[in-house]
Amino acid sequence: MKFFNTQLTTDKFAGTVSLVCALQCLLMPSFFIATSGLVSLSIDNEFVHSIILLIAAPVSLFALFLGLKNHKNKLIFLIGILGLIVLIAAFFFAKTFFGENEEILFTVLGSMMVIYAHYQNHETCKEIQCKSCHD
Repeated sequence: MKFFNTQLTTDKFAGTVSLVCALQCLLMPSFFIATSGLVSLSIDNEFVHSIILLIAAPVSLFALFLGLKNHKNKLIFLIGILGLIVLIAAFFFAKTFFGENEEILFTVLGSMMVIYAHYQNHETCKEIQCKSCHD
C-alpha cells in the first residue's frame, strides 16, 4: 500500500491536522484555566501552534495539488488554498493587527475552510471512484 502518494490518505491526514489546529486554538485557553496556570508555565501556545501549522501547511498543499490533478475541481483547490492563507496570516499577523480573539476567529475560519476542501476532495474521490486516488 502506498502511504503518502494517495489522495484519500493525504486528505484525511491534512483534514485531521487542520482540525487539531482549530481545537488547539479553541481549547488551549480553557486548558490553562482548568489547570490553574500550573501547566501553562511549561507549554508555549505559540510554539504548539507553529508546530501544527508546519505540519498542516505542506501536507495540505500536497493533498490539494493531488486533488486538483486528479479531479480538476478548481473551486475545492481555491477554498483550500484560501484557508491555508487565512491560517498562515492568522498565525503571523492577526494578533499584531487585531487581537487574540480575532486570531482565534481567523484560525478557526481558516481551519474550517481547509477541512471543508479536504472533505470535498475525499467525497469526490468516493463519488467518482477515481482510480488515481485509490491503491
